[in-house]
Amino acid sequence: MDFTPLDVKSSYSLLKSPTRISDLVTTAKERGYKALALTDENVLYGAVEFYNAAKKAGIKPILGLRLVVALNETDGTKLDLVFLAKNQRGYQHLMDLSTLQQTRKDKKIPLTIAQISSLLGELFIIIPPQSTVFSILAQPTSILTELANLGDDDSVLLGVNSRLDDVQIDTLQQLSKQLSLPLVGTSPVDYLNANDLFASRVLQAIDAGVELKDPTIEARRRGQHYLHSKEQIIQDYNAKGLSAAAQKTVEVAALCNVELQFRAPVLPHFKNQAGIPSQQYLRSLCIQGLKKRRVAPGKTIQQYQERLAMELKVIHEMGFDDYFLIVWDVMNFAHQQKITTDPGRGSAAGSLVAYALAITEVDPLQYDLLFERFLNPERAQMPDIDLDIPDNRRDEVLQYVHQKYGHQRVAQIITFGTLAAKQVVRDVSRVFNLPRYDMQRLIDALPHGLHVTLKDALKESQQLKNLLDDNPKFRLLIQVAQQLEGLPRHYSIHAAGIVLSEQPLHEIVPLQDGSDGLLMTQFAKDTVEALGLLKMDFLGLKNLSIMDNILQMIRQEDPNFDLQKINFNDPLTLQLFQRGKTEGIFQFESSGIRNVLVNLHPTNFEDIVAVNALYRPGPMENISHFTARKAGKEKITYPAPSLEKILGPTYGILVYQEQVMQLASVMAGFTLGEADLLRRAMSKKKKATMEDMRTKFIAGATEHGYSAQVAHQVFEYIDRFANYGFNRSHAVAYSMMAFEMAYLKVYYPAAFFTALMNAETNIEKLKRHVGDAKQFGVKISGPRINISESSFLLHDGTVYFGFSAIKGVRRDFVAAILEERQENGKFTDLRNFIARIPERWQKQELIEPLIYSGAFDKMEYNRAEMIDALPKLISGIELFAGFANFDDPALQTAIDQRNEFPLLTRLTKENEYLGVYLSGHPVTQYYQLGQQLHATKIANLYPNSEATIIVLTNHVKTIYTKREHREMAFVNGTDETGAIDITVFPKQYQQFKEQLETNKILIVRGRVEYREGRGLQLVANQLQDVKKVQQKRRKQRWVLRILPSLDTEMVHRELNNIFNEYHGSIPVLLFYPANDKKILLDQKRWLKNSQKAKKALVAVLGQENVVLQQLNSNH
Repeated sequence: MDFTPLDVKSSYSLLKSPTRISDLVTTAKERGYKALALTDENVLYGAVEFYNAAKKAGIKPILGLRLVVALNETDGTKLDLVFLAKNQRGYQHLMDLSTLQQTRKDKKIPLTIAQISSLLGELFIIIPPQSTVFSILAQPTSILTELANLGDDDSVLLGVNSRLDDVQIDTLQQLSKQLSLPLVGTSPVDYLNANDLFASRVLQAIDAGVELKDPTIEARRRGQHYLHSKEQIIQDYNAKGLSAAAQKTVEVAALCNVELQFRAPVLPHFKNQAGIPSQQYLRSLCIQGLKKRRVAPGKTIQQYQERLAMELKVIHEMGFDDYFLIVWDVMNFAHQQKITTDPGRGSAAGSLVAYALAITEVDPLQYDLLFERFLNPERAQMPDIDLDIPDNRRDEVLQYVHQKYGHQRVAQIITFGTLAAKQVVRDVSRVFNLPRYDMQRLIDALPHGLHVTLKDALKESQQLKNLLDDNPKFRLLIQVAQQLEGLPRHYSIHAAGIVLSEQPLHEIVPLQDGSDGLLMTQFAKDTVEALGLLKMDFLGLKNLSIMDNILQMIRQEDPNFDLQKINFNDPLTLQLFQRGKTEGIFQFESSGIRNVLVNLHPTNFEDIVAVNALYRPGPMENISHFTARKAGKEKITYPAPSLEKILGPTYGILVYQEQVMQLASVMAGFTLGEADLLRRAMSKKKKATMEDMRTKFIAGATEHGYSAQVAHQVFEYIDRFANYGFNRSHAVAYSMMAFEMAYLKVYYPAAFFTALMNAETNIEKLKRHVGDAKQFGVKISGPRINISESSFLLHDGTVYFGFSAIKGVRRDFVAAILEERQENGKFTDLRNFIARIPERWQKQELIEPLIYSGAFDKMEYNRAEMIDALPKLISGIELFAGFANFDDPALQTAIDQRNEFPLLTRLTKENEYLGVYLSGHPVTQYYQLGQQLHATKIANLYPNSEATIIVLTNHVKTIYTKREHREMAFVNGTDETGAIDITVFPKQYQQFKEQLETNKILIVRGRVEYREGRGLQLVANQLQDVKKVQQKRRKQRWVLRILPSLDTEMVHRELNNIFNEYHGSIPVLLFYPANDKKILLDQKRWLKNSQKAKKALVAVLGQENVVLQQLNSNH
């Protein structure tokens, strides 16, 4: 006797089961099963993963599905049915059933028997015993007969299991005879082990958003719906007299024989208007396109023609003519619709065909890019051209593809969000009804990092261990969280991918509703490709939206501006990179890469490409060598002299993958296709392939005149750095886009910053952008009631804040303001504004943010007067609004005159409502003191330097060190140019802790450091209250008595030398006793308070003529 589980859930019944597919198959194998079904609820998400895992483990996979089905539309009786595919047609019906269920408008209303009756062929249909058996018995005989006749002959089965009591089993046996339906064993498997019941309950509570009353008691319970050992389940069935039902599972399994068809992607045929073969049409488009391209310096037309012919030949022989036409068609649509696209992405930039078709804007001959890195004729694999689209126009492109190829042939791709460490702790904490404070303690104890697991956390975090040692509930929580970690929590739409198909998609994959009227596959991207669907990636890129907006603003003034005609070695743009002023520039925004730019000092576009390629994990270790060699501080060496041509542009350092290929080609005679296989083998560390390649490389090198020793050395050199090499095609394409953005920042800064700030939602980044814009000479203004729009606006050379950027101002209020202004003209003052907006918006809390942010600044009254009068204005308008002569001054509320708010009050309110200081910055008032102290603006700090800064403290966080439990602090400070984090270690904290308050202006001295992932930071060694320093400095001055004998040109020249050498912040007064004349020198000639300065002065003027005077308050 044998048994096959036919009713099995996995974690792809989202938040219903904790069973992973891999664990399911492994456990089934261990417990003696030869076949196994998967029957998730409504969906086939896990079908292919299960199929492959089962096949690999030597278990027969049975593909199935659970659906709740109604007897009819009027009757309330529902059946929870299990469907199992007998063969390919049955599997097709499974996909159709799931698609039908998942594309219904109301998925909570079950399908009816009538709606699915045409999709039941070649399926076993099992009515499990938990499927309201007694409700079935209550139905009229005609309905019972209809149920029995569903699907094919002998395909409807009545489920039974050994956990039922004798009365239930007897009832089912009678029903089986009455309807002539065989009984089949269907012991449900909802989890793998008896003690997994608790994890299952927690998971279902997460799904339902409910709490468990007592998790500790729940955790002790053992479940029945687990995967019993085969021996145990057979024993249980025999004990209940159900041996025939158990054996029936094996008979069903024997008749279920689905073989999934995995194949290379099948391309849709591209129908061209000329009605000619795709190869011919592609060639004609390329020839036309190439004529529009210029020939790069040092290249010939013949070289382009030969390269084009070679690429077209390879593309046709590999069967990809239609693919290139499909991609061309999409890009052609984007260009026709004036959708900004980037120069290219990935290895496709190495294709001249892509360049000729305007899929890319990178000339592969000019930049020495290799087609074989993109499409290798010696490796049968689909080309992969990812298309970057502005994220605000991506939907237009999707809808075009959807309309062109049809609803049934285009779909988005599903992806699954999983229960990562922090998320699962949050979810389980809610189910445990844990106080928010305790939940946060657990989360804060988890190490930082993208892929940190709870297992890692338990090893690394002493803080977490301490929490668990002290609290049994915490231990239980983390234990069950570990069990659930990594399970799929929800599905979403793949950010970029769609699939295209020559045949209707539902014939290949199950589907469900996506977004914007599109379908979505139930299988993830790797699976849909394995099943033969063409996947294309349309990536919505924020930077392209920014660039698109910049270009729109520029073309309002200069309609003929063409970004493609810029000089990629433009001196001013290169200077921007050299200074590291690349905030807001694609790929070059981080403080780390800006630091590299400053040190490297790129002098041409190729240097920028190299930085883009090197600034990545792995290659980073070569940055210091690259910089030193470029500066002539480190000798440039080559593995062999003949390789200088390949490695010379990168100073003897292997930076690009294409260099690996070129080295193998030049030195060992590899074709570029073979060289690409070598590169891939090295990057993936395939030992067997590597040894074969090593032998071939050395043999080829010796044939080309190299010694075996040199060949070995070069191969080892390549092997050492190949894994670090970056795709040059991608680096060139993305560096071109970065250079284009930098060019716009240099020559059109106002448009650049307007677009950049419109795209920014992070308030801290917005602050930095405002500071950066001011350094570029851009005028930034707060909102103006008669100029501003909803978003940031460039108007007459000034960038105005949008109304939507004001905290507390609702979108519908903004819409009402703009509508009134559009219909009835500009507002004349605050009173006029209140009178004209609808009554629902005449509220103090809505209008105050407008006043404080400066929206009415250019009108008759100051902010203090308007804030003071606002309540009276609103009530006055309410009182007299119905009067015909409302504009009569006699009826209007008077606005009393009063002094404007102090600057600091205005700035504080601006920061409160706009997130930035616009009328200045609290530290600006200490500008002269900053000059005296040689203070540096935050935006001008650079790593590994000593610096003095004057900052306003925004945030102070104190912590205790782990080892010595000493107090220290992290401070965030700002000036008018940006923000910086300041670290105050325990020694300095004890010395200066009285200074550490929020909203206090401090002078901070310390060392600037760069920390990966966190940017520039200042490690403080001194903190001072700026007010006290300023007061102290005002109480001193140098008095130099100039006797007639000393009033000579030589003495004054020596004094000027002293002023230059010991320049400081203490005023200098020259006193001429002969005529009682006193001269206060300008700041450029003020001095330090130092013994060296005094000694130098005494040497020139004499001891009695030099005094450092302490001033009293009357001076």
